[in-house]
Amino acid sequence: MSVGMMTRREETDQVSATMLLLQAIELEHLLPRLTRQLGVLSLDHAMPDITVRQLRVCLLLEEGPLTLSTIGRDLDFCCSAATQIADRLEKAGMVERISTPADRRNRYLQLTENGKERMQSWRAKRIERAQLILTRLSCESRQEALHALNTLLDAACEIGATSY
Repeated sequence: MSVGMMTRREETDQVSATMLLLQAIELEHLLPRLTRQLGVLSLDHAMPDITVRQLRVCLLLEEGPLTLSTIGRDLDFCCSAATQIADRLEKAGMVERISTPADRRNRYLQLTENGKERMQSWRAKRIERAQLILTRLSCESRQEALHALNTLLDAACEIGATSY
C-alpha cells in the first residue's frame, strides 16, 4: 500500500470520528436551547429576586440541609461565593442557617417554608410547560425522547463531573 492511501477500516474509523464530532456539536447546541424552551432555568414571576446561581443552591437544598462547603464543592463555587449566595438567599427569606444536635460545630443551610413553597411553585410551572411541550408529541415519541434523555444522562454520569 502506498503512502497516503487509507485502508477501508481507516476510512470507516475517520468517518465514524467525524460523525461523532458532528453529533457532539449538535448536542452542545441543542441542550441550552432545550433547557431555555423547557424553562429549566427561567425564574419567571415565581422568583424574580433569585439568580440562577442562587436557584442552583436551592435545588440542592430540596434534598435536605447541607453545609456551605458541600454546596460549594457540589456546584463548583469557591467558599466565599457560596457564603455570599447563602447570605443573599437568607435575606430573601429562602434559606436559613441551622446547626444539628449531632454536629453543633458545622452550620447547615436549609430551605425555609417560604423557600420550599416558592421552589414547589417554580417546579409546578416547569412541569406545566413540559406538559404543554409534550402534548406536541405522540405517546410513542414522548417515550422515545425520555428514553434517549435518560440514556444520555446515564452516559454522562458514567464519565462523572468534569470542571473546565
